[in-house]
Amino acid sequence: MSTISLPVITPQPSTESCSPSQTPKETTVGNYFVANYPPFGFWKPDHIGALHQAMERPPVPGVDLGLYAHIPFCRKRCHFCYFRVYTDKNSSEIRRYIDSLLTELRTLSSKPVIGGRTPSFINFGGGTPSYLSVDQLTGLFAGMRNLLPWDNAREIGFEGEPGTLNELKLRALRELGITRLSLGIEHLDDHILEINGRAHRSKEAYRAYAFAREVGFPQINIDLIAGMVEENEARWAETVARTIELEPDSVTIYQMEIPYNTTIYQRMKAEGTLVAPVADWETKRRWVDYAFGEFQKAGYTVATATTVVRKPDTEFAYRTGLFNGTDLLSVGVSSFGHISGINYQNQHDFNPYIDAVNNTGMATYRAYPLSRDENYIRELALQLKAGSVSIRAFTEKFGIDPRVRFASALETFRQRGVLDISGDRLGINRAGLLQIDKLMFELFLPEHQTGRFA
Repeated sequence: MSTISLPVITPQPSTESCSPSQTPKETTVGNYFVANYPPFGFWKPDHIGALHQAMERPPVPGVDLGLYAHIPFCRKRCHFCYFRVYTDKNSSEIRRYIDSLLTELRTLSSKPVIGGRTPSFINFGGGTPSYLSVDQLTGLFAGMRNLLPWDNAREIGFEGEPGTLNELKLRALRELGITRLSLGIEHLDDHILEINGRAHRSKEAYRAYAFAREVGFPQINIDLIAGMVEENEARWAETVARTIELEPDSVTIYQMEIPYNTTIYQRMKAEGTLVAPVADWETKRRWVDYAFGEFQKAGYTVATATTVVRKPDTEFAYRTGLFNGTDLLSVGVSSFGHISGINYQNQHDFNPYIDAVNNTGMATYRAYPLSRDENYIRELALQLKAGSVSIRAFTEKFGIDPRVRFASALETFRQRGVLDISGDRLGINRAGLLQIDKLMFELFLPEHQTGRFA
């Protein structure tokens, strides 16, 4: 296993209780990427009863349904990874997990809240869904479709690690109906991949991408991360240029962060350093801005705070559903969902998850019932990641103009030069999009603006 060489850094005051709205210039430990509201740390086991009650009621009229399945297996744990993943499970343990996931879906799909709905989008995340064999994938898909048919789904998304994808598996995935393949390439420099603990190398990335193009997936996305360990200007520019040459349908670019449960943080903690050995926030934002500019020169459109697309009408239904308040039925260890205005997350570890499913058919660990105002905050904050929202649509849905409900926060955005209000639109400009996860905390209720995100 490769090692991480950490620079000698003079210890600084701890920022462990610092909220993302107070992000320091340096990259310190913590989650700064906002994926939901309120932050996961506020979700509690005490609220599981509210979720169970919601499951027994009919769905809210007019609300769409999506499905997420978490596949937590990987060849190797990346040094920056904070997701629930396992690198030590054999085929029999994977079989147990798949059986449990199907048992959980059987329970959930029979609840009144489903109300005859079928998912309009499905997403397989991880971990590494492509770690599964063709036989395992075929069995999983057949079992899920028997329980909750998705013949009319407009998107079936699937995340893959290049080193686990060969031509046979890619053809099988296409035959199974995958419409959006997201390749976790992260970088195209072999040294960067190695020093950050990635299992694949650039040769495997190029090969997997070529096979995927040959197979004919309707949409291929490439994931990149700006500011990884030992990243520099030249390496980042080269990766951006090589990615443009591949002409993917979309590219998602994340800014490197170091959450608590990562290998990098454990090394930092052992050596008494508080600043991570990665680029500071100003540099990462500058690198993402550079990438956006290069992709625009090549004809791409900046679609969200993290995404560029070749065609302006390219859809990412899973993300859109999550942003817009769609019911998201979520299965698998540590997965999180949203049903009838209630956030929930499953058991965090392998055996507790399987035991819970075997005992009750469900594995919910914690939940959070949102008030109508909290739902308003959740949807507006997440949709601002797309750079533009409709004032009229939010006013009609929630009964109050966002310019009134969020007057203070919007004025703060305006004073910072990142917000434009024109006609029906609230628009966040490029400078704002590059720091949107920091900005959106201005929208949060005071009690949700502090503390650790996860």
